[in-house]
Amino acid sequence: MEVFVRNLPEGATDRQVKQYFKPILTRLNIDVFHCQKPRNKAFAKITITDLALGQKFLELHGQTKPGREGFRAVKQKLFHHGRPVNCSKSYDPPDDFVLKSLVREKKEKVLAERRRAPTVPRTSKQRRQRIFDCALVAVGSLDYAGNDLVIVDLYQARTQGTLSFCRRSLLVELVANHTHPVTQIEIPYHSIEAFLVGKSTHPYITLSLAEAPRFFLPTPPPEDDLVHQLERLGLQPRKAQQKSPQRCRTTAIDAHHQGLVASCLSYSFRVNPGDVHVILALKSLPGFPDIVPWHVGFTADLPFATQMTQLNTALSATRYQAFPFEVKFQLQRLAQNGYLPPYKVLQLMQAMKRAFAHAEGPALAAALRKFYTQIPYAGPGTEASELSSTALLELLVDNYHQVLREDQYSKDLSRQYEHIASIHKAMVTPAGIYLSGPEPEVKNRVLRQYSAFSSHFLQVTFCDEDGTPLRHDRTSSIEALYHERFQRVLGGNISICGRPYEFLGFSHSSLRAQTCWFMAPFIWNGELRYARAVIKDLGDFSAIRSPAKCAARIGQAFSQAFSSVDLPKEAFRSLPEVERSDASGIHRVFRAKGMISLDSRLQGEVLCLRPSMIKFEATSTQIEICGAGFKPLPFYLNRQLIKILEDLGVEEGAFMDLQEEAVDQLRITSSNPVNAGYYLQRNLIGKSARLPWLIRKLSYIGMTFSDDDFLRDAHELAILIQLRELKYRSRIFVERGMTLYGIMDETGYLEEGQIYCSVHNEKGGLVLTGQVVITRCPALHPGDVQYVDAVDVPQGSPLRSVHNCVVFSSKGDRDLPSQLSGGDLDGDLYNVIYDDTLMPKKISDPADYPIVQAIDIGREVTRADMSDFFVQFMENDQLGRLSTLHQTLADQKEQGVFDSDCIRLAEMCSTAVDLGKMPKSSNVKPDFQAPGPRVLIENSIKLEEMEVQDEDKDEDVPGEMVPITRYYESQKVLGKLYRAIDESDFFTAIQRQSRAVWKPQSLSLAERVWDYVREKTALIQYHHYIGFARDVKEATMLEYSSHPIHFVSEVEVFAGALIGKNGAQTKRQRETSTSMKDKHDRDVAYTVQCILQGEEQDVSKEEALERSIACLDVAVHERRTIKRFGRLVSFTWVAAAVCLKEVEKFVGI
Repeated sequence: MEVFVRNLPEGATDRQVKQYFKPILTRLNIDVFHCQKPRNKAFAKITITDLALGQKFLELHGQTKPGREGFRAVKQKLFHHGRPVNCSKSYDPPDDFVLKSLVREKKEKVLAERRRAPTVPRTSKQRRQRIFDCALVAVGSLDYAGNDLVIVDLYQARTQGTLSFCRRSLLVELVANHTHPVTQIEIPYHSIEAFLVGKSTHPYITLSLAEAPRFFLPTPPPEDDLVHQLERLGLQPRKAQQKSPQRCRTTAIDAHHQGLVASCLSYSFRVNPGDVHVILALKSLPGFPDIVPWHVGFTADLPFATQMTQLNTALSATRYQAFPFEVKFQLQRLAQNGYLPPYKVLQLMQAMKRAFAHAEGPALAAALRKFYTQIPYAGPGTEASELSSTALLELLVDNYHQVLREDQYSKDLSRQYEHIASIHKAMVTPAGIYLSGPEPEVKNRVLRQYSAFSSHFLQVTFCDEDGTPLRHDRTSSIEALYHERFQRVLGGNISICGRPYEFLGFSHSSLRAQTCWFMAPFIWNGELRYARAVIKDLGDFSAIRSPAKCAARIGQAFSQAFSSVDLPKEAFRSLPEVERSDASGIHRVFRAKGMISLDSRLQGEVLCLRPSMIKFEATSTQIEICGAGFKPLPFYLNRQLIKILEDLGVEEGAFMDLQEEAVDQLRITSSNPVNAGYYLQRNLIGKSARLPWLIRKLSYIGMTFSDDDFLRDAHELAILIQLRELKYRSRIFVERGMTLYGIMDETGYLEEGQIYCSVHNEKGGLVLTGQVVITRCPALHPGDVQYVDAVDVPQGSPLRSVHNCVVFSSKGDRDLPSQLSGGDLDGDLYNVIYDDTLMPKKISDPADYPIVQAIDIGREVTRADMSDFFVQFMENDQLGRLSTLHQTLADQKEQGVFDSDCIRLAEMCSTAVDLGKMPKSSNVKPDFQAPGPRVLIENSIKLEEMEVQDEDKDEDVPGEMVPITRYYESQKVLGKLYRAIDESDFFTAIQRQSRAVWKPQSLSLAERVWDYVREKTALIQYHHYIGFARDVKEATMLEYSSHPIHFVSEVEVFAGALIGKNGAQTKRQRETSTSMKDKHDRDVAYTVQCILQGEEQDVSKEEALERSIACLDVAVHERRTIKRFGRLVSFTWVAAAVCLKEVEKFVGI
């Protein structure tokens, strides 16, 4: 039943109206209901699932007649702040999906009550006390005065306000005064490193943060305030109103705070003495940070801006010119990222000048990089002496000598591989600019041309404080961050150690990742090279009048390419244009872009190009290979494609069977070590560390890998990541399917609607024939899935030489690739499905969207135009939001993906226009879009129990203003697939199974492996390699995080993937996981090579065995602990795998 409520205050919110009605409805046993109160409206709708209880409510409080006479007849009248509230049965039926969500919520509450342990009922005061009066006293950094912990007060606000402890974050609301408007400070709990509460007559709360908070100001009133007031009074017709956000995201409290907000991450608040014990009791709440009773004093210092100016002056001064840029970069990073105060970095520099007068620059820079992971946080667990200048210098000197010893084992990939460069990076957030790196990056054309000046190029990412992209949210405007904060950085420069880095350009993929390139000027061949000159050398772009098109053409030079080949100019030939298509590897050649495929009819070195492939004029004849079809890629279903196939008539049982098979495969992996090893091998997990072989080998010699916490966690984490990909993304492997590059048939043999597909892999060759399904991701329109006829070609056809790609016909009125989600033939991947169970019963006509004309600005495109385009793209890049809304509506609409709203969303995703006409979204979504339980990686991997969503728990907290989302049980196939996997039960069973074989042992697994090795090699002398082993162990790199402050857990690095904390990995986590895995695999492979070949590249079997034994000895018996990480153990199992392999060779088993 839906109840219509009139005469409410226009400014009342959903939450406030719900809190008003909650006790009234609770007395009638209505504990689950939905309240919808439009902003700036005087009415609301209340949805109740139980019709009888709804009727009972109306009998008591309902109004059957209009006006005052009707209100007088109400049995129990309702008043809201003195205003009579009119309730009546709505003329509209209740929303079916709201009802379903309420049914689901009721069910979850019942289940949660059954699981929950009995607790003592809390009083109303205990339940509500999560808001406290406060005053912001100081912002600065934690340090020591003598042995006492103090906050160095660098910003004195003395502003009154309130602290609101919400579910996921602390909200500080500062009261307006003559200098400050109302300011909100949002501090996520996960960013709090230390939460200290002082017990005294004037108690303070001090927070030490890992990242800058988020700051908000109230939305300014409408420009024409008189018109707005007349509209509210009904004296002027209302204009069509768009809901404006309630607050605006800003960068700091004020201009003074802006100068230190990124680097000074300690905040102190004065609270009332009577509130201290209540605040201390909050630590028992789920997800709440640990609270430590600890007194923190106050001290003053030079203003932060003065300190940074002194440091920057020193970094540019001639007296420190002996330090190369790589060293100075790390020193600036120490202060700018908030590791140490600028004055302390300056003191360290002065001491370094004496201690490292003749130091090797690269070794000193590497020593400083180790330094970040060793600097302790100032706080209760750290002694003042650990942060003294003397202790810091000693630590750095030790690092330096260690780096010198391990230099021959260095994993600097730019020295090992010609296509790799070491690149410094910067992360631009609303609060500040954080430095990181250098990190290995695959070279692009610019980096190859100026390879000796790689430190003059800077990779810059624009994101939020936690490293994720800025998120659009209905309650907060982030427009100022794009057009003021980010635009200012792009239009100016980033100063690092006196070098001004300015905007250079970006590739297509980096644009999607909101990353671009900056560069600082340098002298090259006697000439000054700056951004404009570098772009000019790439080619002639003066004829291009569209900023987007110009940026795309220039962006070709910034695409990563693993190899390049120089061809003579006479090798190039021109082909006639095919009216509707391009011409197996993605390539870019001087001014062209497209695919290269083998044509056995051509003689000698010949490369044929069509006019449409040539994008601009240039002189270089270098071919850059960006990707190649070495083997067919696997094919996975996803949610968008599953929904399209379902609506095209594919039976739901086909998807359920495929998912069940995938889950069974995961379950089997934990049944025994052999299966576990093969699972890791099949998914390329721990390949360089020989982890799959190690697990099987341990079983062969009578040991179980699950006896070791680290190995067990790595295996369980790998399983959990795959399980979450299934549950939260429906990423289901299809064996009878593949993913391939597309090229065009140059022979003219294929007819319209035909393809040729010949694949070669480790299982042999296959030529597809018969009717198959072809599609391309992302697929949103029902016509993005089509049938084609796969045919073989005659013997002797040039196509017989083409493998691991799908060849499309050049005939017909419209090319097939363009019918598949707007694909083309210059590097797009296509999915070919030949699984009989996934064949649609019907096929829809493909989409035919109008071509979006590029904006012509009527003049030559400038650097400012391209940076403006970069900002606009960031602001309007809402493909993820559109895709999610498409999922929601396709589930709710009767016609599914054929519904007009879904068709419109598919077009918006394809053309990226008319984003303002997006269909309305709702806070009621299908259950498969709900977040999952949070994963905790501490002493072991845990799934935090999901808290039943209940906005009443924060009933007095005005904080997290995003409206609560309700979820209903979807009856479509995606909902059934989602509910078929019980993540908690599955993972608990896996953990129970892996621990079932565990038996108490007096020795750890590593110690037992050591005993086994010594038993087999008792006569082998290895102690002369102990020093070597220590150096190899210390060479292990730790910096695998894409965030310059947050580090990744060791088990995530070893398993090769970042865990999605509340479901599947985000796109950025997947991309980071891939680069992290590649980097770790290379690092481990190099470590293994060092153990096997030693300093002199000795390949002697005897020496390799001795070195491996020494490494295992050091790994097992000399524990390694890093201040911010704890004990590191992965080297133990790298060494164990190498050593056991060498022992196997030695004893012949």
